[in-house]
Amino acid sequence: MACEQDYYTIMYGLQELDFEGGKAVPSDLVLIGEHAFPLAMNPRGQVLMAASRYGEGRVVVLGHEQYLTHFPGLIENALMWLMPCTGDAGIVGIQKSLCSVAENLKYCPIKTELGDFRNGLAIYITDAYSVENCAKDLIAFIKAGGGLIIAGQAWSWAAAHPQENTIRNFPGNKVSSVAGIYFSEHEGEIGIFPVPRSIPSSWLAVSIGKDFKDDLQFLLEGVSEFDVQGGAIASEVMVHGPLAFPIAVTPAGKAFIAGAYYGQGRVILVSHEGFMGRESLSTFMINAIKWLDEGRSGVIGILPSLQAAQTVLSKSGLDCQLTGFKEDLSVYVCTSYSDAQCAEIQEFVAEGGGLMIGGHAWYWAQTHCGCNVMTDYPGNRILNKMGLCLLGSTLGGGLYKAPEIEHSCKDGYHFRSMLHRFAEHVSLGQELTNQEQSCLKQLGNDCASYLRMRSHDSAAYTSMVGLLSDIVKEVGVPQVCSNCPVQSAKDHLMLHVGTEVYKVSPDPDALLPYIIKDRPNMPTVSNARVRITANTGACEEWISTGLYLSPGMKTYIAVPPEIVGKNWQVQLGCQTDNIGGSDVLKRAPVVHERFPLGTEMVQVCNLWGGLIYLIAPPQSKVDGAEIVVQVSVQAPYFKSGETSVADWVDRIRQAPAPWAELEFENIIMTLESEYIRNLDRPDEVAKLWDTIMRSIADLAAKPAKFPRKERFVADVQISHGFMHAGYPIMMHSTSAPGLVNVQEAYKSGMWGSIHELGHNQQRRVWEFPPHTTECTCNLWSVYIHEEVLGLNRSNAHPAMTLENRQARTKMYCSGGKDLKSWSMWTALETYMQLQEKFGWDAFKKVFTAYHDMNGVPNDNAAKMNLYAETFSKVVNLNLCPFFIAWGWPIQPSTQEKISHLPEWNDHPMVQYA
Repeated sequence: MACEQDYYTIMYGLQELDFEGGKAVPSDLVLIGEHAFPLAMNPRGQVLMAASRYGEGRVVVLGHEQYLTHFPGLIENALMWLMPCTGDAGIVGIQKSLCSVAENLKYCPIKTELGDFRNGLAIYITDAYSVENCAKDLIAFIKAGGGLIIAGQAWSWAAAHPQENTIRNFPGNKVSSVAGIYFSEHEGEIGIFPVPRSIPSSWLAVSIGKDFKDDLQFLLEGVSEFDVQGGAIASEVMVHGPLAFPIAVTPAGKAFIAGAYYGQGRVILVSHEGFMGRESLSTFMINAIKWLDEGRSGVIGILPSLQAAQTVLSKSGLDCQLTGFKEDLSVYVCTSYSDAQCAEIQEFVAEGGGLMIGGHAWYWAQTHCGCNVMTDYPGNRILNKMGLCLLGSTLGGGLYKAPEIEHSCKDGYHFRSMLHRFAEHVSLGQELTNQEQSCLKQLGNDCASYLRMRSHDSAAYTSMVGLLSDIVKEVGVPQVCSNCPVQSAKDHLMLHVGTEVYKVSPDPDALLPYIIKDRPNMPTVSNARVRITANTGACEEWISTGLYLSPGMKTYIAVPPEIVGKNWQVQLGCQTDNIGGSDVLKRAPVVHERFPLGTEMVQVCNLWGGLIYLIAPPQSKVDGAEIVVQVSVQAPYFKSGETSVADWVDRIRQAPAPWAELEFENIIMTLESEYIRNLDRPDEVAKLWDTIMRSIADLAAKPAKFPRKERFVADVQISHGFMHAGYPIMMHSTSAPGLVNVQEAYKSGMWGSIHELGHNQQRRVWEFPPHTTECTCNLWSVYIHEEVLGLNRSNAHPAMTLENRQARTKMYCSGGKDLKSWSMWTALETYMQLQEKFGWDAFKKVFTAYHDMNGVPNDNAAKMNLYAETFSKVVNLNLCPFFIAWGWPIQPSTQEKISHLPEWNDHPMVQYA
């Protein structure tokens, strides 16, 4: 890390710092951004000296001007670090009132010059009180490569200016703030402190750098509520910087509008761009734009696509223009969807500009699977340095009260203050209040999000990694399993933090014993070779290897050149459900990892271990390429056509990995190995599932060979439901034995598994959500149970008895045939009546007709009319009377299109007509 080397250079040869010698009372310094780092920190976590970079130059900030002469060794080191490669013969300019500093430097082999700042110097040394008139020149000097030492304290200035904002208006902050260092109004505690070998850090330093009461009073003037009702779905905002603060929050404490100081400028983040143009939010937005403008009455530049925002913000009386970014603006208003001018915008704000930025990140996160929203989302590339970011989680609309300012400042949730309290609880044993305990789950989520920023070049970030690592070592991580579920908020937090800090720790092996106490010792195989063949379509595909990694186990994978850099990935772990939203956890929230195959040798590791997969990207074709896995654990893996039953029984099913896979013609099952240790006839299981899957394709009127094999994964806990569809289909481990018990399948059926496979067959063109979402998937359940398993529909599921079917239909009709009630089993009855009259072949022909159909409408009413028309043409009968009897919104135009067909007048719904 660059700043570690910088720290070493500045503090070289210093064993301790005696701050008591001169009795000077320094300012506590506030550090933000990625380049600022402390040089001296007292036991209370207060920063008394710091350094940073800005542009091409460097800055050293001392919390009192006496330190310019009190620590000559440090000053000499700092001058060596600050000295640029260019300049007027390396001249060090010294403010003329600092004669003693010049005197101290007489014996150094450098040229010094007493006087006001001028161009051409290499370094300038000044106090923090005399820079206001030359602040812009000094900033330009630093940005161009100059070095600056600035020293002073702001607490006495703050006492003399009680109505002023110290962070904003103290003279020294008009310069040092661009580099992310601020003189605060708080006095620093002095003493004699040893100089640590690495950049000092402390949990006590995790604090907020300002009381934002005056900012909130300005911003919330005349604002009693935030009306964000309607269809706009916002993202949650995370407030993580010491000079960032939440403004508007939901009752659950989730922020959707926040502000921050950055350098000399200010920021407002709105988590949906539509909010900036809402009339109901206009009072706040006008306050916000004035807060950002800071009385300059300059030009407010608004991204041209935000015309509604211009309409609202123009009511402020400021000059609001639709324009792209320009340096001469007072405030820039834009969205978070582009980072094309990231560096320019950050510099603009650092040097005094205002930024209002709006947008959400949830859609980006959903459409960029495998990407890190914290580091890769465009808006976060701009915002992270400013102490704010947009998360991938969503916030629904509502009418939310404006926060009570006193409560918000003292007791409102803030990531840094809550983490400070939790660290205090861990380090000193201080009890948490009930309110604080209720915030622990949120804190765990925020810690995980913060760690995902992966800002390893930032001292603030590495300090946070160190702090959270210490907490993990002190508290430990709960040993979660089905028999020891995690329920308390504190255990939730530690499980979340332990997982994420392991991923970014500089020494993860040292953390491993605190996270997983009993790691299994399994026999390994060396240099396992796996041949891969793939021919993917529009979707990615998992390719099983039959290999496993134990928790925390590292291995190298040799990658064939034909897939290097082609968007292929390695996935460790089959359990891809994120269960972090559950109150009770039977495993960690996220237990799989993915790694890009960007080089011919890739190292991979997953804290929780897992089966090894290759992820073939869409539209990729590979035939027989080979990977080599340096070290791994063999897993029980049966593959039809390749694995013999004898080998399975004698050897393979006893392979040591805790996860097993059965791969058949059209489906792959992943389940805990305990469920297959006694499986003698995997070939019979294959025969059953080959028949089931071909029959599923048959009803869907598709080729018997699936373009991508379906997958089942059985897990101790899943994100929602008893099972849920997708790739893979997720089910609870308790359901896993039913997948491989052939006799039980023929006896009792397997409705749930086929139901989920039916979900994967549903298509938008003939679906009418939400009515048929849990209905038409059951067409496959009925079909498979009758055509493959030989179970009559009345025996396949309790809801399918004739008595229950008739009762539902009668209730639906007596209720007025309201389509709001036409869903799930009731809706299925409509399709069952069609099937019982026209047979399964009619459905196959209908599905066939839809395969090549273009221009299908999006709204349910139009799609229902199209379905009625299509089914009628397939069976050569006018079905409109039947669908009308079910309450479908059949239009006269549809009736006209099929009026030439004879009407179905003796349909089952005649009695309810």
